[in-house]
Order: sequence, then C-alpha cells, then structure tokens
Amino acid sequence: MTKKKTTLKIKAPDKDCKDSKCPFHGSLKTRGRVFVGVVTSKDTHRTATVVFERKVYVPKYERYLKKRSKIHVHNPSCIDAKPGDFVKIVECRPLSKTKKFVAIEMLGKDILFKQKEEALESAKIKEKKEEDTQKEKETESKEGKKLSNEGEKGLEKAKTFQKEKPEEKKEQETQKENKE
Repeated sequence: MTKKKTTLKIKAPDKDCKDSKCPFHGSLKTRGRVFVGVVTSKDTHRTATVVFERKVYVPKYERYLKKRSKIHVHNPSCIDAKPGDFVKIVECRPLSKTKKFVAIEMLGKDILFKQKEEALESAKIKEKKEEDTQKEKETESKEGKKLSNEGEKGLEKAKTFQKEKPEEKKEQETQKENKE
C-alpha cells in the first residue's frame, strides 16, 4: 500500500497498516463532513460507534436544542480508537451498509467516559426496579379487587342456595298440607 503523508492537513499516524480502507495507507478518498466525537463501542471488524452532540435551532422558541448523533465509523488499525477516546471522523464513500465515515485522528481521551457509562447503567437499573414495583402494586390491587368481588359473589350465591334448598321446600309444603 502506498503511504500518504496527509489527509485534510492531518499527518499520517506512526503506525503502519495494510488496510485498503485507510485514508492514509490505503486507497480511500475522504470528502464532505467532518465531526469530532467520543467512541462508545468498538467492534472486532474494525468498526467503532461514535457519539457526538450538536445544537439545532428551534425557531418557535428562539432557542437551541441539544441533539445526539450516533454514527458507525471505520476504525483503521493505525488509528485503533478505543471506547472513551475523542476522534475526528470524516465522510467517505459507503464502506458498508451502515459505515460511511472513517476515523482519521485521535484527539485524546474522555476522562469522565466511565463515570457517564456507570451513571447511565445505574439509572437503567433503577428505572427497571421502579417499573417492577409499580407492576407488582398494580397486580396486587387488581387481585385484591378480584378477591373482594369474588367474596361478594360468594355471599350472594350462598344466600341463593339457602333459599333454594329442596329439603326446606318439602318441609314447608308438608306443613302447609297438614294445616289444610
């Protein structure tokens, strides 16, 4: 593979790679949009997931809204970005169904990345626990209502059975006949 010296005024990394999809050591041409984001996960097939925030203007409220974008990026072996790293990514031709960007520069590490991940996981666990307790309370209240309804129905049935006992009817009829 031919070694390129620069791509978008960025010098090639010291590591060499034999990746044909590398903008420095391969034949990949970069173009278009450039973003900076944090790598959230890394795949074995030289893929990384990069998340970055952007601001979108909302004219109705005359304010900006923060939105988060998540992009799958080609991670060449010469860059080798790991979760928690800041990376500069550039648009290129489609490399696969979901990959249309390539990482071209490591900018550093996000110090608070692990803390943010732990906070998100703990929040998910708390939400699940709260949902479970709410579901249990709902089922208990439904069961309690069913039991109270069944108890009332049982009393009504018992009263009707008492009224309809054939032995008592026969006794009453015999008593009436004897009186007549």
